[in-house]
Amino acid sequence: MKFLPFKRSSTADGAPIAVDLADRATARTADCSGTRVHYWEYAPACDTPASRTIVMVHGFRGDHHGLERVVELLPEHRIIMPDLPGFGASPAFAPGTHGTGRHDVPGYGAFLASFLDTLGLGPDTVLLGHSFGSIVTSHFVAANPGRVFPLILVNPIASPALEGPKGVMTKLAVFYYWASARLPARLGNALLRSKLIVYVMSVTMAKTRDKALLAFIHGQHHAYFSGFANRDMLLEAFQASVSGTVREVAAKLALPTLLIAGSEDEIATLPNQHKLLGLLPDGELVVIDKVGHLIHYETPEPAAEAINNFLERHPAP
Repeated sequence: MKFLPFKRSSTADGAPIAVDLADRATARTADCSGTRVHYWEYAPACDTPASRTIVMVHGFRGDHHGLERVVELLPEHRIIMPDLPGFGASPAFAPGTHGTGRHDVPGYGAFLASFLDTLGLGPDTVLLGHSFGSIVTSHFVAANPGRVFPLILVNPIASPALEGPKGVMTKLAVFYYWASARLPARLGNALLRSKLIVYVMSVTMAKTRDKALLAFIHGQHHAYFSGFANRDMLLEAFQASVSGTVREVAAKLALPTLLIAGSEDEIATLPNQHKLLGLLPDGELVVIDKVGHLIHYETPEPAAEAINNFLERHPAP
């Protein structure tokens, strides 16, 4: 069990931020148990003995774009990122596929198993989950020991959202999604895709004061945060995101597990990260200073460095 503080880097020069992965990225599709999922493969820019295949799972209301700043800083690795079914370019589950066909933790876990099998990815595959993706990946690993190695969780959800300091805000969000699902379709979808609501969510999570970085974050959220298939699947996924935790399966994660946390995260709070670390059989915690729940946007450099350091110490079996 290890705890390592990490100082964040600065982007105070104000230069516009852009992600350029055109020379590495290839868009692909795969049929996973009846769901035609869209995924992106980022080839390694330089092949080394330490190169690994990393499958990344994005968070709630995100898609593959959200983690691309981290991908850009991992040039020696092959990265594979699906848009989870119902988000981004991937369609929602068809009724009855992937277990119950629900967009919840078991449903996405069944999808992840099918995805890895369809792509022929073996037990030396690295699995990374961000936020809601940390719940999906940790539950998958607990149910499938030996299937991947090792596990990396960014902004991991260590406790139910209703227990945190933002519990009141979470209850309002629960009502927001519940009401949106029950309003007439046109009104409900308009509310869910409201630019004002998306902006408020973006402002609430961002901790940086760098204007260029803030503009980038807002632009990403406005471009991709409303890319969901329908409001019913979104409500299912939201309910799973605020009720499920990594903590539920922590003791079953019998492989090296890296937690990358933000010191100012109000969704996955730092005290709960330390508690989660204590439950892991073989865990490490890296805390990045002055960042909240948007490590993948605000501090990709120390996150990528932590990932590389971890993989160097835990080579493929």
